[in-house]
Amino acid sequence: RAFFDKRLSQEVSGDSLGEEFKGYVFKIMGGCDKQGFPMKQGVLTPGRVRLLLHRGTTCFRGYGRRDGERRRKSVRGCIVSPDLSVLNLVIVKKGENDLPGLTDTEKPRMRGPKRASKIRKLFNLSKEDDVRKYVNTYRRTFISKTGKKRSKAPKIQRLVTPLTLQRKRARIAEKKKRILKAKAEAAEYQKLLASRLKEQRDRRSESLAKKRASRLSTGSKPSVA
Repeated sequence: RAFFDKRLSQEVSGDSLGEEFKGYVFKIMGGCDKQGFPMKQGVLTPGRVRLLLHRGTTCFRGYGRRDGERRRKSVRGCIVSPDLSVLNLVIVKKGENDLPGLTDTEKPRMRGPKRASKIRKLFNLSKEDDVRKYVNTYRRTFISKTGKKRSKAPKIQRLVTPLTLQRKRARIAEKKKRILKAKAEAAEYQKLLASRLKEQRDRRSESLAKKRASRLSTGSKPSVA
């Protein structure tokens, strides 16, 4: 009842929920009703409305649609009403007592950055420092299915090593080789084309000369009366 008529992103004290939530402050992040229609930020109504939504907006997946296509979808307003079945909350301020399974256990952040530049930014490293040593700070050790102890760390992406530089040089050399080969083949083709055109012109001029000669010879013969 403490959440009724409150809006999304509004903070609510947890004292009214019970003694175990004393001192807690919750933020309303979302919710949906019994039919599964979600709440949408910015729609100032406690009930359902049908809105024209396009891809990229909240409450609309938009997969399998044409570019720019809009669909009319049912969504709930951003005001909390009694007919909601689920309400999503985030703890803004921790209270006096721990909530079992929620605030009594600390889960360390297992996944650090993978990209080399972001690891450098995290540990304030220069370009000369070796990034690979610092990934071990968030290396994870675990027991595998076979019972052996394993350790896992993310594979560093965009790491510049002598091998990557060698591959880059090889790629550039291959590209230059292809360009030179294409230029040589183009020059050879132009040369062949020019020779073929010259042969064609010579043949045409020869045939024209023959025709002209035959025409002159027939014109110079005396007519028989």
